[in-house]
Amino acid sequence: MAMTRRRERFFHTKSRFPERTKEKGWVGPVVDYKEIELLRKFMTNSNKMMSRKRAGTSASEQRAVKQAIKHARFMGLIPYKGV
Repeated sequence: MAMTRRRERFFHTKSRFPERTKEKGWVGPVVDYKEIELLRKFMTNSNKMMSRKRAGTSASEQRAVKQAIKHARFMGLIPYKGV
């Protein structure tokens, strides 16, 4: 009987924004709602937010990205729906 190897899942363990840490002197949120080009990297073509696994962010970074996307949508910088 052959043993099947279970596929190990590797998650992104390092920070997606390593230069934006408090140790490096960063002040403010990890992601700002005015950084539209950065926020678009975390959205699909239909303007949905990417999952943590696909985006490669940690839980705290994902919360910051989610909040920034919500603020940008409210301000009218990013559309709610895709075309």
